[in-house]
Amino acid sequence: MKLVVGCTTRPYSSLTFAEACEHIAAAGYTDVAVFANKIDDNNRAVPVRSDSSPEEVAAARKDAANAGLAPSMLIGSTRLNMELDEAVDDYKKLIDNAAALGTKWLLDCGTGREELYDKYYELMSRAAPHAQKAGVNITLKPHGGITLTVEGLVHAYETVNSPAFGICYDPGNIIYYTKGEMRPETDIDEVAPMVTTGIIKDCVVEDDKPDVMVTPGEGLVEFDTVLSGLVAGGFRGPLYVECVGGKELGEIDKNVKSTLKFVKDILAKL
Repeated sequence: MKLVVGCTTRPYSSLTFAEACEHIAAAGYTDVAVFANKIDDNNRAVPVRSDSSPEEVAAARKDAANAGLAPSMLIGSTRLNMELDEAVDDYKKLIDNAAALGTKWLLDCGTGREELYDKYYELMSRAAPHAQKAGVNITLKPHGGITLTVEGLVHAYETVNSPAFGICYDPGNIIYYTKGEMRPETDIDEVAPMVTTGIIKDCVVEDDKPDVMVTPGEGLVEFDTVLSGLVAGGFRGPLYVECVGGKELGEIDKNVKSTLKFVKDILAKL
C-alpha cells in the first residue's frame, strides 16, 4: 500500500519553520505538517494561526515551497474561552488561512475541559460546512479530555456528522494519555472507517511516566497491527511522523529519516 508519509515540524521545534522544512525535505519527505517552531530566542509559535496576516501565511507557504514540500497539514486550536459565535468566527478564519496556506488537513486536539464538550461539538458542527467549502478537512486526534478514548473520538465524529470532519489516529497518544491502560491496537477495526489522517508516534511508559519522545518502533505501539488495521478498514489518508528520539540535531535527522523507511517498509507489505 502506497500512502503519503509526511513529517511534522515538531522534531525541529527549536529551529525556524524554514529551517525545519529544509531538514524534513533532506530526509526524503514530500509533505510537512505545520506545528510550532522557533520565532525568536525565547518563543515558539505555529506560523499560521487564525490571526495570521495574509503576508504571514504567504511567507509560510513560500518557506515550504522553497524546500520542495507541500504544507498539507496545519495544527490549529479552538478558542472556547470566547462566546460561541466569536469562537466559530475565529475558527473559520483559521480555516481560511489553512486554505490559503495550501493545507488540506486541519489538525485539532479537542478540549480537556468537560464543561466545554458540548460547546466544542457545536463549534465544530457550525465550522465544518465552512471547511468543506474551503476544501479543508478537520481531523481530530487523541489528546486526552474529550478524545481520551476511542469511544470519545467516535462520539465526536458521529455528533459533528460532516464529510469535512474526521479522526486523526495517533497511537502513541492513546498510550500516553492513559499511561498504557489503553492500547491503540484494540479498537482499530471500529475506528478505522472514520480515520482520515494518521500520526506516527510511539510511546514508552516507565515508572508510570509515559514518554512519546522516542523513535517509532522502539516503544509499545505495534505499528504493523495499527497500520494494517487502518488500511483494512479503508484508510487511504496521509500519515505524519510527529516525534522521534534524540536531542542533538544530527541524531534527530537520522531518526526522522529512518522512520520514513520504517513506515514505508510496513506499508509495502500491506
